[in-house]
Amino acid sequence: MDQRSLAVVALLVVAGCTGSPMGASEPGSGGAATTATACSPTSQSTETVPPRVTVCDRETSEALGTVAVEIADTPDARYTGLSEHESLGANEGMLFVYASEGRHTYVMRSMDFPIDIVYVDADGRITEIHHAPTEDDNEDLTPYPGRGKWVLEVPYNWTVERGVEVGDRVVVEDTERN
Repeated sequence: MDQRSLAVVALLVVAGCTGSPMGASEPGSGGAATTATACSPTSQSTETVPPRVTVCDRETSEALGTVAVEIADTPDARYTGLSEHESLGANEGMLFVYASEGRHTYVMRSMDFPIDIVYVDADGRITEIHHAPTEDDNEDLTPYPGRGKWVLEVPYNWTVERGVEVGDRVVVEDTERN
């Protein structure tokens, strides 16, 4: 992972320590971290691990699924996205990071495999989920619009298989645990 990506993930983690929506605080806790749950990681280790994103049920805070993600935080990385990948593993994905929440539209340009596209707002809540099949060519690409500060791409139907819905919460876990 390059230094810029690591810095973005570190900022997300630090924000989580102060009660940011992308951190490990529970809904209704006033931003304060609560006791350990599947959606508030507390594991201690000194090894470096890929960034992980956990999706939590909006009502129970139960972890619905976790994916190891690559970070796309530059215009070039966001444009290329997963198009240079041959596939995704069952619990792999890509997290697209923007400076602020906004309207975005994703397409399946040069993609060899279908994916789910999950928009996440500045409060860490899922605002939109699209199930995007591959396209026959790069002409007349289907647009997948949404509102978010983050966009999570995961394997096709990953959200369906885990019961992920609009309104559920997304938590970015530490990449380095001390």
